[in-house]
Amino acid sequence: MAVTSLLKGFAGGREKGSEALRREVLDDFEQAGIGWIWASDADGRLIYLSDKAIECLGRDARDLLGQPLVALFEIDRDNPEEKSDRPLNFQLSAHNRLSDLVVRFTGNSEKPRWWALSGHPKVGPDGSFQGYRGSAKDITVAFQRKLEDSRMAEYDALTGLANRHRMDRRLDSTLGAYRTAKRACALMLLDLDKFKYVNDTMGHPAGDDLLRQVGDRLRAVIANRGEIGRLGGDEFQVILPDMDDRGDLGELADKIIQMLSSPYQVDGKRAIIGCSVGISIAPYDGLERDELTRSADLALYAAKNGGRGMYRFYSAELKDVEQERQIMLDDLREALENDQLKLHYQPVVRTKDNAIVGFEALMRWEHPEKGNIPPMHFIPVAEDSDMINRIGEWAIRRACEDAMQWPEAVRVAVNVSAKQFANKGFVTVVTQALAETGIDPDRLELELTETVFVGDLETTEKTFNALKQLGVRLALDDFGTGYSSLSYLRSAPFDKLKVDKSFVDSCTQKDQNSAKIISAIIGLSDALGMDVTVEGVEAFDQFDLVTMKGAKYIQGWIYSKARPQEEILQEIASGGYKIEPSGPDTYRPERRSVFRRIGVIHEDHRYEAVMRDLSKTGSRIEGLVGVPVGSGLVLDLGGGQLVVCKVRRSQDATIGVEFETPLISDGSGGLCTRHRVSPYVLAAAGMPLTSLPPGNYPNSMLGDGPRSQPQFMQVTVQRG
Repeated sequence: MAVTSLLKGFAGGREKGSEALRREVLDDFEQAGIGWIWASDADGRLIYLSDKAIECLGRDARDLLGQPLVALFEIDRDNPEEKSDRPLNFQLSAHNRLSDLVVRFTGNSEKPRWWALSGHPKVGPDGSFQGYRGSAKDITVAFQRKLEDSRMAEYDALTGLANRHRMDRRLDSTLGAYRTAKRACALMLLDLDKFKYVNDTMGHPAGDDLLRQVGDRLRAVIANRGEIGRLGGDEFQVILPDMDDRGDLGELADKIIQMLSSPYQVDGKRAIIGCSVGISIAPYDGLERDELTRSADLALYAAKNGGRGMYRFYSAELKDVEQERQIMLDDLREALENDQLKLHYQPVVRTKDNAIVGFEALMRWEHPEKGNIPPMHFIPVAEDSDMINRIGEWAIRRACEDAMQWPEAVRVAVNVSAKQFANKGFVTVVTQALAETGIDPDRLELELTETVFVGDLETTEKTFNALKQLGVRLALDDFGTGYSSLSYLRSAPFDKLKVDKSFVDSCTQKDQNSAKIISAIIGLSDALGMDVTVEGVEAFDQFDLVTMKGAKYIQGWIYSKARPQEEILQEIASGGYKIEPSGPDTYRPERRSVFRRIGVIHEDHRYEAVMRDLSKTGSRIEGLVGVPVGSGLVLDLGGGQLVVCKVRRSQDATIGVEFETPLISDGSGGLCTRHRVSPYVLAAAGMPLTSLPPGNYPNSMLGDGPRSQPQFMQVTVQRG
């Protein structure tokens, strides 16, 4: 009996000692910071947390205990190793085991803390869930180091923007998620114009500084609308989720171009670059990353080849622009050698007596196979190669030769690109042209834009001085557009300012300040003793306004379009030293002649027709006979572009229609619809098969009901 009692007492003492030891070990474990203990109740509220853990969070226990775990912690989405996209609330509600789950404490944003959370669900005797029991440890230092390492791997070290790897991953994940949800995603590719020139003339450190400033400006424009990345060099990319409105995208692209074209201060010097933008939109222009990127890339090349400083949407008509560019460059070399390039001359007229005081030389290229190629298409191609110097030299010499056949009081103006102007041999080219033709230097006027001030200002100033010593005149073209600076007028010896056509186009509109700007430029030029020419006057309402504002010289269609030398000489021979203004009473903007085959949908029939004229609000269409005024039509412009319109005029096979929703600019002088419609959506809406573009549609989507008789007669329209 005594032995039994002794053994029971020993066992009880050992149990009490073991419990004390367990608690002591647990306390030491918590105090040493090796790890902490936590527990929650069945409702997910925190009911126990180690004192050291509470101290680590910098909070009072009363602020933590009793609070829902999901209100205190969240899964960190920046964790590069986190594979699950399920929130903490989901994992706790599912009663899953937790194993070193990285969570961030939500109660302190100034000094964030990250924990690795482990735990297992506690189940009662009846199988009911009673909460979690688990451990935690602070991993803030290690996690911040991991984030920094991840950031270095996914972000550009120079600008802090996402790098190509991150942008590819984000675009893949976005397109994958949006595909099933049928959501749109726009992609912009940006390329800096003339950045290489700045880099070469001002040095690579200056180029790096410029790129950093570009990144800052892009952040300011895009804000939280999308993610920006630098792909390398001077290429940038912007992912814009849930954007497919081409009106909004065009406005954003235009804002980007304006912002990035604003002058930069780099190493105490002024630098000016430009920007071209290509835009594609999923799912219309591609479903996969490679597809969408190629579409945006083609649009970007089209924007650059269309004159730079513009944006362009992808369309199915765009081909391999890089290949076309090389073909155009080869053709341009051949054109120069075979005398296919011509100069046409547009008169500059003195308003007080309508006397011609000068002509601006404008280049024309009549390709033997492709016909007329506008300068805005081939000049940028020439500027990307040395061809611009050869073409520029030819233009100056030819203009001087032609001007020698005009009256001695009449000047000739020749446009000079920034690349020409920066060429070391430019002054020699001008000198030789003057000597070989014998023209009075004061009769030659060189038209420059503000881009000549990019780079080495000391060299630019020397070139200005050398040209003035020759006696030629200098004009600042496109004044008032972009970010023209008054400092140019102070430092450069200009003889003339030219008011850009964009101000004239809108000068008669009440909600524009263009008329005031024109007046200010004219007043400024008078104060500085400079001439001023107002460009682009087409109608008498514009003419009356600019003359009232003090315009002494006008250049525009109201006097004459640019004409070849032969016609100029015929007028001079017949005594045509003066020219009377002639044109419409009011300016009608943006109506252009086109020849475009389109579809016209009426009820359940599709007709083929030809669009002849196009503006933002309407069009002239040929090819349908018997269309009553007031008829409602849908124009199929291709690529999912549908335009609802109403017939306002109808005569023979020609109708005039007014659009229900105005078209918008495509960024390169064309027009497009704001939105596009998927052909599958059209089919699902019950549109007849004949109204749909070619494609493979599920039979269940196609209506097979009776068809009505066509109400209009379709006739063939030939080009001409």
